[in-house]
Amino acid sequence: MAAADNLPSLRAVHLLKTFGDGASQRTALRKVSLNLFPGQLALLMGPSGSGKSTLLAILSGLLHPDGGQVLTRPNDQTSFVDIWGISEAARDDFRRKHTGFIFQGYNLFPALSASQQLEIVLKWGNNLSPGEARRQAEEMLDRLGLLNQRHKKPAAMSGGEKQRVAIGRALVKNPTFLFADEPTSALDWENGQAVIQLLRDAAHSRGATIFVVSHDARMLPFVDVCFHLDDGNLEEHEIPLVVAGE
Repeated sequence: MAAADNLPSLRAVHLLKTFGDGASQRTALRKVSLNLFPGQLALLMGPSGSGKSTLLAILSGLLHPDGGQVLTRPNDQTSFVDIWGISEAARDDFRRKHTGFIFQGYNLFPALSASQQLEIVLKWGNNLSPGEARRQAEEMLDRLGLLNQRHKKPAAMSGGEKQRVAIGRALVKNPTFLFADEPTSALDWENGQAVIQLLRDAAHSRGATIFVVSHDARMLPFVDVCFHLDDGNLEEHEIPLVVAGE
């Protein structure tokens, strides 16, 4: 689902990334280029070690490429911003205002409850009052089947509960760009499907640009475009499957 003006919201242009030196040097990305659009749920697949997480980190402004550009157009602005051509402070501000992240390792705050994990994002990132932040946090936790666990801290949560809290934290701020690393890896299919539907809704109903790295082939019927990365080279694949009712 591309935007009406058919301009991408994010463009990667000839991204290059290597690790190591000399004989041990490994090329993770070989001049990778892609376009992502508003309202699009994109999936990146490929074997372990193929560079998937590296590409996600570069696109999201967390890892500096050795070459190339990441051009973003938040909120349908007419001009692109090169996130690797601005200052670190400006890049941090861009991420705070426009991006959400779902990390494979959850990255939850140990001292905060499930609700507080979401509330802090809404108060800090969206400048909401404590009462409104709590209301929206609990509404999102309810959609994820976690309202009764809202007072739990991470040490008392299962892996699946932690994953869903991390997903809720990313979605609750309604980001322009959302980057997810294996968001269904710790979930059974019932909860995984509910999460994928939330991601689809964020893209299709709210116009977010969502980029997911996953090995989970069950996601394929739900996404709009699928990329495959292998040995640093990227290919785009057709999605032949259509979700019933769409």
